[in-house]
Amino acid sequence: MPNCNTPSLSRAVFLDRDGTIIEDRGHIRSVGDIELYPFAVKALKLLQEKYLLFIVTNQSGIGLGKVRLDDAIKVNDHLVSVLEMAGICIHDVYMCSHTRDDNCECIKPKPYFIQKAQNDYNLDITNSFTIGDHPHDVEFGTRSGATGLYVLTGHGKKHRAGISDHDVFFENLLEAAHWIIESRAGKTGNPK
Repeated sequence: MPNCNTPSLSRAVFLDRDGTIIEDRGHIRSVGDIELYPFAVKALKLLQEKYLLFIVTNQSGIGLGKVRLDDAIKVNDHLVSVLEMAGICIHDVYMCSHTRDDNCECIKPKPYFIQKAQNDYNLDITNSFTIGDHPHDVEFGTRSGATGLYVLTGHGKKHRAGISDHDVFFENLLEAAHWIIESRAGKTGNPK
C-alpha cells in the first residue's frame, strides 16, 4: 500500500472494485485486464478531499480455483499504483478470497472488513459510505452502520431489482461522489 498521509479525517468510503472503479470483466487474472472507468479518477479525487478511501472486494474466483491468490494480489496492487500515479490514495485493500458456500466471516455483505478498518484507522462509520454494483455492497454498509450506495455500472442494472426503493442509487461512481460531497454540505435526498 502507498504511504498515504492520513489526515485528521475519520470518515471513509469503502469502494467495490469490479463494476464500480474498474470494468467488471469476470475473474480478473492479469493487470492487463484492468480497465478504469473514465470517471473513476475524478470521482476518487473528489471523495478523498473529505474521506479516507478503501477498496473492499469479493474475489470468489480464488476459492473457485479460477484465479490464483498471488495474481489477485498483483491486480489489486497494480490498481492501487495506477490510482496513486493519478494522485489518489487508497488507504487499504481488503479482499475476500472465499466462495459464498465457504460461509466465511469476510465476504460482503458481512461487515468484517469495515470493522477491521474501523479498528485499524479509528473510523467514524456512521458518517461513512459504501459504494458498489451489487445489493450486497449496499447491505455491507447498512449492516455496519454506514450508508450504502448503489451504482448502475457493472452488474448494477442487472441487479437493480435486488435493492429496495428507499436505497440510494446512481448511474456511476462520479454521480455518487458528487452526492456524498453535496449531502455532507447540507444537501440531502435521494437523487433517483
